[in-house]
Amino acid sequence: MSDVPDIDSEIIEQKTVTISFSKPIYGRRLPRARRAPRAIKFLRERIKRHWDVEEVTIDEKVNEYIFQRGLEYPPRKITVKITKTEDDSVEVFLA
Repeated sequence: MSDVPDIDSEIIEQKTVTISFSKPIYGRRLPRARRAPRAIKFLRERIKRHWDVEEVTIDEKVNEYIFQRGLEYPPRKITVKITKTEDDSVEVFLA
């Protein structure tokens, strides 16, 4: 069975993508304590920009994966499954 939960509205599009945090997180001069929250914010902004939506819901497992090594050391890249529904909302799941 799939990790994607049943959704009331119909799925329009679904993709699996790898997003790199190397340059926006490790390439900038960010305080270490802001790296993981900045990674979440970067993920949300990138999906909004590329999928042309206003509402992005990030699954708890994605959040836990990014914060797995603490605030200071988020992963360099992450592979996620992005699902767009009829009501122009996007949900992000760990692939």
